[in-house]
Amino acid sequence: MSEWRKDPIVNRWVIISTERGKRPFDYNVTNVTMEEEKKIQGCPFCEGNEYKTPPEIIAYRKKNSTKDNPGWWIRVVPNKYPALINHGEVLKRQHGIYKSMKGIGVHEVIVESTIHGPGLDRQTEKQVAEVIWAWRNRLLDLRRDTRLKYIQIFKNDGSAAGASLDHTHSQIIAMPMVPVDVRQEIEGAIKYLNQHGTCVFCDLNKQEITDQERVVINSSYYLSFTPFASRFPFETWIVPKEHQCDFVQITKEQVKELAAVLKNSLRKILITVPNISYNVVLHTAPINLKEDIHYHWHIEILPRLTLISGFELSTGYYINPLPPEIAAKTLRETGEFS
Repeated sequence: MSEWRKDPIVNRWVIISTERGKRPFDYNVTNVTMEEEKKIQGCPFCEGNEYKTPPEIIAYRKKNSTKDNPGWWIRVVPNKYPALINHGEVLKRQHGIYKSMKGIGVHEVIVESTIHGPGLDRQTEKQVAEVIWAWRNRLLDLRRDTRLKYIQIFKNDGSAAGASLDHTHSQIIAMPMVPVDVRQEIEGAIKYLNQHGTCVFCDLNKQEITDQERVVINSSYYLSFTPFASRFPFETWIVPKEHQCDFVQITKEQVKELAAVLKNSLRKILITVPNISYNVVLHTAPINLKEDIHYHWHIEILPRLTLISGFELSTGYYINPLPPEIAAKTLRETGEFS
Protein backbone atom coordinates (compact mmCIF):
# COMPACT_ATOMS: atom_id res chain seq x y z
CA MET A 1 0.00 0.00 0.00
CA SER A 2 1.26 3.49 -0.86
CA GLU A 3 1.93 5.95 1.93
CA TRP A 4 2.24 9.73 2.31
CA ARG A 5 5.28 10.65 4.43
CA LYS A 6 6.18 14.08 5.74
CA ASP A 7 9.73 15.41 5.94
CA PRO A 8 10.13 16.71 9.53
CA ILE A 9 12.49 19.51 8.49
CA VAL A 10 10.78 21.30 5.60
CA ASN A 11 7.30 19.73 5.99
CA ARG A 12 7.45 18.42 2.40
CA TRP A 13 5.22 15.45 1.66
CA VAL A 14 6.49 12.45 -0.32
CA ILE A 15 4.58 9.47 -1.73
CA ILE A 16 6.24 6.12 -1.02
CA SER A 17 4.54 4.14 -3.79
CA THR A 18 5.03 0.48 -2.95
CA GLU A 19 2.33 -0.42 -5.48
CA ARG A 20 4.60 0.84 -8.27
CA GLY A 21 7.80 -0.23 -6.58
CA LYS A 22 10.67 -2.29 -7.87
CA ARG A 23 12.85 -4.62 -5.92
CA PRO A 24 16.33 -3.12 -5.50
CA PHE A 25 17.90 -5.52 -8.02
CA ASP A 26 15.27 -4.69 -10.65
CA TYR A 27 17.03 -1.40 -11.39
CA ASN A 28 19.25 -1.77 -14.43
CA VAL A 29 21.29 1.21 -15.55
CA THR A 30 23.18 1.22 -18.82
CA ASN A 31 25.57 4.01 -19.68
CA VAL A 32 26.51 4.83 -23.24
CA THR A 33 30.31 4.44 -23.33
CA MET A 34 32.68 6.42 -25.56
CA GLU A 35 36.11 5.51 -26.95
CA GLU A 36 38.10 5.53 -23.71
CA GLU A 37 41.45 6.42 -25.25
CA LYS A 38 40.03 9.40 -27.16
CA LYS A 39 38.18 10.52 -24.03
CA ILE A 40 41.31 10.42 -21.85
CA GLN A 41 43.51 12.16 -24.38
CA GLY A 42 41.07 15.06 -24.67
CA CYS A 43 40.13 15.33 -20.98
CA PRO A 44 41.10 18.75 -19.56
CA PHE A 45 41.22 17.33 -16.01
CA CYS A 46 43.79 14.61 -16.68
CA GLU A 47 47.36 15.14 -15.48
CA GLY A 48 49.42 16.58 -18.30
CA ASN A 49 46.47 18.54 -19.71
CA GLU A 50 46.67 21.42 -17.22
CA TYR A 51 46.96 23.91 -20.10
CA LYS A 52 43.38 23.06 -21.09
CA THR A 53 41.91 24.66 -17.95
CA PRO A 54 42.06 28.21 -16.58
CA PRO A 55 45.01 28.79 -14.17
CA GLU A 56 44.59 26.85 -10.92
CA ILE A 57 43.34 28.60 -7.80
CA ILE A 58 44.88 26.09 -5.41
CA ALA A 59 46.38 22.63 -5.78
CA TYR A 60 47.65 19.95 -3.44
CA ARG A 61 50.87 18.94 -5.17
CA LYS A 62 54.34 17.47 -4.76
CA LYS A 63 56.91 19.77 -3.17
CA ASN A 64 59.02 20.41 -6.27
CA SER A 65 56.19 20.62 -8.80
CA THR A 66 55.06 23.94 -10.26
CA LYS A 67 51.69 25.59 -10.73
CA ASP A 68 49.59 24.45 -13.71
CA ASN A 69 51.89 21.49 -14.33
CA PRO A 70 51.85 17.79 -13.38
CA GLY A 71 52.63 16.74 -9.82
CA TRP A 72 49.27 17.48 -8.12
CA TRP A 73 46.70 15.16 -6.56
CA ILE A 74 43.89 17.72 -6.01
CA ARG A 75 43.45 20.74 -8.25
CA VAL A 76 40.92 23.61 -8.04
CA VAL A 77 40.35 25.76 -11.13
CA PRO A 78 37.76 28.32 -12.27
CA ASN A 79 34.99 26.79 -14.35
CA LYS A 80 35.83 27.46 -17.99
CA TYR A 81 32.16 28.15 -18.72
CA PRO A 82 30.97 29.73 -15.45
CA ALA A 83 27.34 30.16 -14.54
CA LEU A 84 28.26 33.35 -12.61
CA ILE A 85 30.93 36.04 -12.98
CA ASN A 86 33.15 37.17 -10.09
CA HIS A 87 33.43 40.89 -10.79
CA GLY A 88 31.20 43.89 -10.28
CA GLU A 89 28.71 44.89 -7.61
CA VAL A 90 25.46 43.20 -6.67
CA LEU A 91 23.10 45.74 -8.21
CA LYS A 92 19.43 44.91 -7.84
CA ARG A 93 17.01 46.24 -10.42
CA GLN A 94 13.23 46.39 -10.45
CA HIS A 95 10.97 46.81 -13.47
CA GLY A 96 7.35 46.80 -12.39
CA ILE A 97 6.80 43.52 -10.57
CA TYR A 98 10.04 42.02 -11.89
CA LYS A 99 13.33 42.02 -9.98
CA SER A 100 16.78 41.20 -11.33
CA MET A 101 20.45 41.69 -10.55
CA LYS A 102 23.83 41.09 -12.14
CA GLY A 103 25.04 37.50 -12.34
CA ILE A 104 27.60 37.95 -9.57
CA GLY A 105 29.14 34.86 -8.02
CA VAL A 106 31.95 32.33 -8.22
CA HIS A 107 32.02 29.03 -10.12
CA GLU A 108 34.92 26.64 -9.49
CA VAL A 109 35.80 23.01 -10.22
CA ILE A 110 37.58 20.65 -7.83
CA VAL A 111 39.42 17.97 -9.83
CA GLU A 112 39.33 15.09 -7.36
CA SER A 113 42.06 12.84 -8.79
CA THR A 114 44.69 12.61 -11.51
CA ILE A 115 43.17 9.25 -12.52
CA HIS A 116 40.53 9.58 -15.22
CA GLY A 117 38.14 6.73 -14.44
CA PRO A 118 37.37 5.95 -10.78
CA GLY A 119 34.85 8.06 -8.86
CA LEU A 120 34.98 8.82 -5.13
CA ASP A 121 33.65 5.36 -4.32
CA ARG A 122 36.83 3.82 -5.79
CA GLN A 123 39.40 6.35 -4.54
CA THR A 124 41.39 5.67 -1.40
CA GLU A 125 39.95 7.06 1.82
CA LYS A 126 43.02 9.31 2.03
CA GLN A 127 42.21 10.78 -1.40
CA VAL A 128 38.55 11.33 -0.48
CA ALA A 129 39.74 13.10 2.69
CA GLU A 130 41.87 15.40 0.50
CA VAL A 131 38.75 16.26 -1.54
CA ILE A 132 36.92 17.13 1.69
CA TRP A 133 39.83 19.32 2.79
CA ALA A 134 39.65 21.13 -0.56
CA TRP A 135 35.92 21.78 0.00
CA ARG A 136 36.66 23.20 3.45
CA ASN A 137 39.58 25.27 2.13
CA ARG A 138 37.43 26.91 -0.52
CA LEU A 139 34.57 27.54 1.92
CA LEU A 140 36.95 29.41 4.21
CA ASP A 141 38.51 31.43 1.40
CA LEU A 142 35.37 32.39 -0.52
CA ARG A 143 33.49 33.66 2.54
CA ARG A 144 35.93 36.57 2.72
CA ASP A 145 33.96 38.09 -0.18
CA THR A 146 31.14 39.86 1.66
CA ARG A 147 29.00 40.00 -1.49
CA LEU A 148 28.48 36.26 -1.14
CA LYS A 149 25.81 34.78 1.16
CA TYR A 150 25.95 31.07 0.36
CA ILE A 151 28.49 28.60 -1.05
CA GLN A 152 27.07 25.48 -2.68
CA ILE A 153 29.32 22.45 -3.09
CA PHE A 154 27.94 19.71 -5.32
CA LYS A 155 28.97 16.77 -7.45
CA ASN A 156 27.33 15.51 -10.65
CA ASP A 157 28.32 11.97 -11.59
CA GLY A 158 26.94 10.47 -14.79
CA SER A 159 25.07 12.02 -17.69
CA ALA A 160 21.64 11.66 -16.04
CA ALA A 161 22.97 13.73 -13.12
CA GLY A 162 24.20 16.56 -15.36
CA ALA A 163 27.89 15.63 -15.68
CA SER A 164 29.49 16.72 -18.96
CA LEU A 165 32.91 15.19 -18.21
CA ASP A 166 33.66 11.68 -16.93
CA HIS A 167 36.76 12.64 -14.94
CA THR A 168 35.76 12.67 -11.27
CA HIS A 169 35.21 16.22 -10.04
CA SER A 170 32.96 18.36 -7.88
CA GLN A 171 31.94 21.99 -8.22
CA ILE A 172 31.45 25.12 -6.14
CA ILE A 173 29.01 27.91 -6.90
CA ALA A 174 29.08 30.84 -4.48
CA MET A 175 26.15 33.23 -4.73
CA PRO A 176 24.77 36.48 -3.30
CA MET A 177 21.64 34.87 -1.84
CA VAL A 178 20.61 31.80 0.17
CA PRO A 179 18.97 29.07 -1.97
CA VAL A 180 15.29 28.35 -1.34
CA ASP A 181 15.89 24.71 -0.30
CA VAL A 182 18.49 25.69 2.31
CA ARG A 183 16.36 28.58 3.54
CA GLN A 184 13.42 26.19 4.00
CA GLU A 185 15.62 23.82 6.00
CA ILE A 186 16.87 26.67 8.20
CA GLU A 187 13.33 27.93 8.80
CA GLY A 188 12.14 24.38 9.48
CA ALA A 189 14.95 23.87 12.01
CA ILE A 190 14.09 27.14 13.78
CA LYS A 191 10.39 26.25 13.89
CA TYR A 192 11.22 22.82 15.30
CA LEU A 193 13.53 24.37 17.89
CA ASN A 194 10.81 26.78 19.01
CA GLN A 195 8.30 23.93 19.33
CA HIS A 196 10.50 21.24 20.87
CA GLY A 197 13.57 23.01 22.25
CA THR A 198 15.93 20.70 20.33
CA CYS A 199 17.61 20.44 16.92
CA VAL A 200 15.56 18.53 14.34
CA PHE A 201 18.71 17.03 12.77
CA CYS A 202 20.01 15.83 16.14
CA ASP A 203 16.59 14.31 16.83
CA LEU A 204 16.62 12.68 13.38
CA ASN A 205 19.91 11.00 14.24
CA LYS A 206 18.56 9.80 17.59
CA GLN A 207 15.39 8.33 16.08
CA GLU A 208 17.22 6.66 13.19
CA ILE A 209 19.67 5.04 15.63
CA THR A 210 16.73 3.90 17.76
CA ASP A 211 14.67 2.59 14.82
CA GLN A 212 17.67 1.04 12.99
CA GLU A 213 15.45 0.42 9.92
CA ARG A 214 16.98 3.10 7.71
CA VAL A 215 20.58 3.16 8.98
CA VAL A 216 23.25 2.41 6.37
CA ILE A 217 26.45 3.22 8.32
CA ASN A 218 26.68 4.19 11.98
CA SER A 219 30.18 5.46 12.80
CA SER A 220 31.63 7.40 15.73
CA TYR A 221 30.97 10.86 14.26
CA TYR A 222 28.45 10.29 11.46
CA LEU A 223 25.19 8.59 10.63
CA SER A 224 24.49 7.53 7.05
CA PHE A 225 20.82 6.70 6.50
CA THR A 226 18.00 6.66 3.97
CA PRO A 227 15.57 9.44 5.04
CA PHE A 228 12.09 8.50 6.25
CA ALA A 229 10.57 10.69 3.50
CA SER A 230 13.12 9.85 0.80
CA ARG A 231 12.42 11.54 -2.53
CA PHE A 232 14.46 9.11 -4.62
CA PRO A 233 15.31 5.36 -4.50
CA PHE A 234 18.48 4.88 -2.39
CA GLU A 235 18.59 8.57 -1.38
CA THR A 236 21.14 8.67 1.45
CA TRP A 237 22.03 11.41 3.94
CA ILE A 238 25.20 11.72 5.98
CA VAL A 239 24.63 13.78 9.14
CA PRO A 240 27.25 14.55 11.79
CA LYS A 241 26.33 13.44 15.30
CA GLU A 242 27.94 16.55 16.74
CA HIS A 243 25.78 19.66 16.33
CA GLN A 244 27.71 21.66 13.73
CA CYS A 245 25.90 24.30 11.69
CA ASP A 246 28.89 25.16 9.48
CA PHE A 247 30.91 22.59 7.53
CA VAL A 248 34.18 24.42 8.31
CA GLN A 249 33.78 23.37 11.97
CA ILE A 250 34.83 19.84 10.99
CA THR A 251 38.02 18.59 12.68
CA LYS A 252 40.94 16.60 11.26
CA GLU A 253 39.77 13.37 12.88
CA GLN A 254 36.22 13.99 11.63
CA VAL A 255 37.44 14.62 8.07
CA LYS A 256 39.19 11.25 8.08
CA GLU A 257 36.05 9.46 9.23
CA LEU A 258 33.77 11.41 6.88
CA ALA A 259 35.94 10.27 3.96
CA ALA A 260 35.34 6.64 4.95
CA VAL A 261 31.58 7.11 5.43
CA LEU A 262 31.13 9.06 2.18
CA LYS A 263 33.20 6.61 0.15
CA ASN A 264 31.46 3.56 1.58
CA SER A 265 27.96 5.03 1.28
CA LEU A 266 28.61 5.71 -2.41
CA ARG A 267 30.23 2.31 -2.88
CA LYS A 268 27.21 0.51 -1.44
CA ILE A 269 24.86 2.38 -3.80
CA LEU A 270 27.05 1.76 -6.85
CA ILE A 271 27.51 -1.93 -6.08
CA THR A 272 23.75 -2.27 -5.69
CA VAL A 273 22.99 -0.36 -8.91
CA PRO A 274 26.11 -0.32 -11.15
CA ASN A 275 26.58 2.67 -13.48
CA ILE A 276 23.98 4.74 -11.66
CA SER A 277 24.13 8.53 -12.10
CA TYR A 278 23.95 10.52 -8.89
CA ASN A 279 24.36 13.93 -7.31
CA VAL A 280 26.10 14.73 -4.03
CA VAL A 281 25.18 18.04 -2.38
CA LEU A 282 26.52 19.66 0.76
CA HIS A 283 24.08 21.79 2.73
CA THR A 284 25.81 24.09 5.20
CA ALA A 285 25.18 27.38 6.98
CA PRO A 286 24.98 30.63 4.97
CA ILE A 287 27.77 33.18 5.27
CA ASN A 288 28.06 36.95 5.80
CA LEU A 289 24.60 37.32 7.33
CA LYS A 290 23.74 39.24 10.48
CA GLU A 291 21.03 36.80 11.52
CA ASP A 292 21.68 33.96 13.97
CA ILE A 293 21.68 30.62 12.15
CA HIS A 294 20.41 27.49 13.90
CA TYR A 295 21.26 24.72 11.47
CA HIS A 296 23.08 21.40 11.04
CA TRP A 297 25.21 20.76 7.96
CA HIS A 298 24.74 17.50 6.11
CA ILE A 299 25.51 15.72 2.84
CA GLU A 300 22.77 14.37 0.57
CA ILE A 301 23.46 11.62 -1.97
CA LEU A 302 20.72 11.71 -4.61
CA PRO A 303 20.68 8.77 -7.06
CA ARG A 304 19.01 9.51 -10.40
CA LEU A 305 16.95 6.37 -10.96
CA THR A 306 13.57 7.99 -11.46
CA LEU A 307 12.48 10.85 -13.69
CA ILE A 308 10.70 13.93 -12.39
CA SER A 309 7.27 13.93 -14.04
CA GLY A 310 4.40 16.38 -14.43
CA PHE A 311 3.06 15.41 -11.01
CA GLU A 312 6.28 16.41 -9.24
CA LEU A 313 6.62 19.58 -11.30
CA SER A 314 3.01 20.62 -10.70
CA THR A 315 2.75 19.79 -6.99
CA GLY A 316 6.28 19.68 -5.56
CA TYR A 317 5.49 16.20 -4.18
CA TYR A 318 7.87 13.40 -5.13
CA ILE A 319 6.89 9.79 -5.85
CA ASN A 320 9.48 7.28 -4.64
CA PRO A 321 8.85 3.67 -5.75
CA LEU A 322 11.31 2.17 -3.25
CA PRO A 323 10.60 2.34 0.51
CA PRO A 324 13.69 3.69 2.33
CA GLU A 325 13.57 0.76 4.78
CA ILE A 326 14.13 -1.71 1.90
CA ALA A 327 16.78 0.56 0.39
CA ALA A 328 18.69 0.77 3.69
CA LYS A 329 18.53 -3.00 4.29
CA THR A 330 19.91 -3.60 0.80
CA LEU A 331 22.73 -1.08 1.28
CA ARG A 332 23.63 -2.38 4.75
CA GLU A 333 24.06 -5.87 3.29
CA THR A 334 26.16 -4.60 0.36
CA GLY A 335 29.93 -4.30 0.77
CA GLU A 336 31.72 -3.67 4.04
CA PHE A 337 32.42 -0.51 6.01
CA SER A 338 36.17 -0.06 6.39
